[in-house]
Amino acid sequence: MSNEKKYEDQEYINLVSDILEHDEFNKTKEIVHHGLNRFDHSMRVSYYAYKITKLLKLDYKGVARAGLLHDFFFVDNSDVDRTKRLDVLINHPKYALANAKRYFELSDKEANIIESHMFPISLKTPKYLESWIVDMVDNVVAVTEAIYVNQKHLKIAANFLMLILINYLR
Repeated sequence: MSNEKKYEDQEYINLVSDILEHDEFNKTKEIVHHGLNRFDHSMRVSYYAYKITKLLKLDYKGVARAGLLHDFFFVDNSDVDRTKRLDVLINHPKYALANAKRYFELSDKEANIIESHMFPISLKTPKYLESWIVDMVDNVVAVTEAIYVNQKHLKIAANFLMLILINYLR
């Protein structure tokens, strides 16, 4: 799922370059996330939300930055048990916000984007249209990544269901 060509938008890169160059943020490249890695996931969410909010003439600068930081935490879900996964699912926006505040200056809107990106699971309500957009883009990207990672299994399941249907129709 290579995205390098997508990120040639120099304005976007200029908005987030300090984050992309930050050593702590770059640690997210090593963390499995939706079967890929957290860095690439965050790039996709940030960039697509940036493009949408720019098109809508909203705060695309804040969205680019907060979208990139929305999953800026270091727990690797693949290394934790099922109970801990639920805790991480619900609370990771708080962890991401704490890390983002530790290393970067955030506006109130950027903070809300980060802490509410898992609404309604995290129970923190998005206050801004930009927060809703990042929440929705994150959902679409996560589903797309899950399909990409599991496409072999989905093909097998689809073929199996087609065989059942064909046998049933005979």
